[in-house]
Amino acid sequence: MHLPVYSHPTLTVLVDDSDSFLRSLSFQLDPMLASQTFHDTTTALQWLRREPQSGCVPLHVNFDMHNLPADQCNVALDLDRIYRIGQQRQRFETPSVLVVDYSMPQMNGLQFCEAVAHLPCKKILFTGAADEKIAVSAFNRGLIDRYIKKSDDHALDLLEIEIASLQRDYFDAQSETLRELVLLHNYHFLGDPALARLVRELSASMGFVEHYIFPNPTGILFLDKYGKASLMMIETEQGMYAQYEIARDSDAPPSLLDALLERRVLPFFSDPDGDGMYSRRVGDNWHRYCAAPRVCQGRETYYWALFDLPPHYFDKQPYSYADFLRERAALDTVAA
Repeated sequence: MHLPVYSHPTLTVLVDDSDSFLRSLSFQLDPMLASQTFHDTTTALQWLRREPQSGCVPLHVNFDMHNLPADQCNVALDLDRIYRIGQQRQRFETPSVLVVDYSMPQMNGLQFCEAVAHLPCKKILFTGAADEKIAVSAFNRGLIDRYIKKSDDHALDLLEIEIASLQRDYFDAQSETLRELVLLHNYHFLGDPALARLVRELSASMGFVEHYIFPNPTGILFLDKYGKASLMMIETEQGMYAQYEIARDSDAPPSLLDALLERRVLPFFSDPDGDGMYSRRVGDNWHRYCAAPRVCQGRETYYWALFDLPPHYFDKQPYSYADFLRERAALDTVAA
């Protein structure tokens, strides 16, 4: 188990030739699960093939033929842009999971999946009892990721479970290249199952619906459905000692130095002009920037604490998932 570099709510796309089934399914699904429905396959394909939303992956590849060997290139990673995905209104409109019925008159579900095989969204096939062998073959060929029998007594519960699982898989795949890059730096915790479990537990217990790695200080930024930002600051033993050394070299009060050495505090000095570390401007007011650290024991020891993230870290207030759901509900009401 590992942690994606970022994750946020997305759209589940439902395709079925029965409009009444789609309305019933949308009504019964968890209201926190946003969906886009289509009863016409042509319209659905046009929508799925529309121009992709721009600029989520903060990678820049520089092919410098003069200063590098011919088979090498520079890859620049703008870590700030990762958590600023939370400012993009269109992020929730990303189709991450496609649920399509097998038996449709215009084209069957497998033909539909073949038509969008190049897209990164995960695919679930709804089948009848007689179609199971076809679905198994499609799964083995990698054309679909799951199949569910419509006649199953627990089909809806199973669908919600599979959608949640495939949404995680979607972000695993989307952020794989980023994760491999940042694992080389200060984000070893992304590959630690103990930290991944902790993040999922925190998300479930505190209502966080988005997370993004945070650059300075190192940690994870959470957003709840109302757009409230919380920073999970994460330090290793080495990082804690670095905190102490910087504070010592900046003439920090002895009380802070003792607390850092004894691992009694984890500080987040959220100065707009700083880097999250102690500076002389903090002085004797260091208490207000500190929290008691909690310990996560994984492949190494992690010290962590949650802090409210000051608004100056964003250019604008993040567009919240609650607002997105409310606006979609209003549009659905007008359409009805």
